[in-house]
Amino acid sequence: MTLSLRPVAETEFPAWIALDEEAFGSPVPPYRAELYRRNTEFDRSLGAFDGDLLVGVTTVCSFTMTVPGGPIPVAGVTAVGVLPSHRRRGVLTALMTRQLAELREGGEAVAALYASEAVIYGRYGYGRAADGLSVRIPTAGTAFTRHAPADPALRPRVVRPAHARDVFERIHAAALGGRPGLYARTPARWDSVLSDEEPDRASGALYAVVVEDDEGPRGYALFRIRTGWDDHDVASGELHLRDLVALDPAAHALLWRHVLDRDLISHVSASLPVDDPLIHLLADPRALRARWGDELWVRVVDVGRALPARRYSAPVDVTIEVEDATCPWNAGRWRLTADTSGARCAPCDDPADLVLPVSALGAAYLGGRPLEALRAAGLARESRPGALRELSVAMSWEPAPWGGLVF
Repeated sequence: MTLSLRPVAETEFPAWIALDEEAFGSPVPPYRAELYRRNTEFDRSLGAFDGDLLVGVTTVCSFTMTVPGGPIPVAGVTAVGVLPSHRRRGVLTALMTRQLAELREGGEAVAALYASEAVIYGRYGYGRAADGLSVRIPTAGTAFTRHAPADPALRPRVVRPAHARDVFERIHAAALGGRPGLYARTPARWDSVLSDEEPDRASGALYAVVVEDDEGPRGYALFRIRTGWDDHDVASGELHLRDLVALDPAAHALLWRHVLDRDLISHVSASLPVDDPLIHLLADPRALRARWGDELWVRVVDVGRALPARRYSAPVDVTIEVEDATCPWNAGRWRLTADTSGARCAPCDDPADLVLPVSALGAAYLGGRPLEALRAAGLARESRPGALRELSVAMSWEPAPWGGLVF
């Protein structure tokens, strides 16, 4: 095998789609391939070629993502795949290593991705930075607590998803700063979110509701409904929540009331942040039937620029020895000095207070991963007692991180 790496030209997109279908074992309908193409920044793609044959690919979406303290540029790594005929031959390692070097040269200090297989990306320095809950809620007997927020001025309005896009875009943009991990959606990304072609309807047609008062919209929900009936002609439809964004607690509660009160629905399924307010709204929280899983993975591409780019919850002054076999420019000792107003991070020769793999910094970067458990797992070493807890407290943030939409 003679491997060469270069961007994939737009004229080579059919080969890219063919590779994607082989790597993921799933056909890509033509309309979905077109949405895929419109979301692709070809100049940021990276293909691995064996001669003229495209055998591996990865690309980057240029995102503005919320991190603790505000938005920063983040490289959204996606579409990573290798032909089955070329696995375990160093193709993925070559792609990941080159991509990280290019991200550093291009100025992005942080990368994020959704992992198709959780075992893969830790070896390239990504850390599990956000978790999510998959819930399947029975609607029968599910009730809110009597303390659930309500606003008599707020009302739901059923809308056609294709006709209310501008409302969804405004509400989503207004909510972006509220949770680490949320990222700004491009017009092409909204095209994908609102796509409702026949293959999209495997889990039902797309529906939407907006909640508003006289001042305007304060939240929306997008969902699919798959109708069904059991052997006794009792409705057993399922509502799959795709997107729920609210600007205040009353709007959030009313949206969930609407979703759970739809006729002919026996269950509502959704993916939620681990600290979603719904957990506290249900009179019986066990009704969530929750399953925990990983969500966003984060890679600190450039330690010296990434750590000062976010805010900190408490003062910290610590020297970290970073272990990073993939990005040698990160390996070594860094002194992080921060408080709630800002941070500095620079290389130093001071004795290390603690030793961390770069994946631990990625896992903690969005504020949702305490570091103390990593020491218990043998993944962090502390030479100054209390240093790890000091850093963990400083990097913690609320609310919990969550991206909410696979890119």
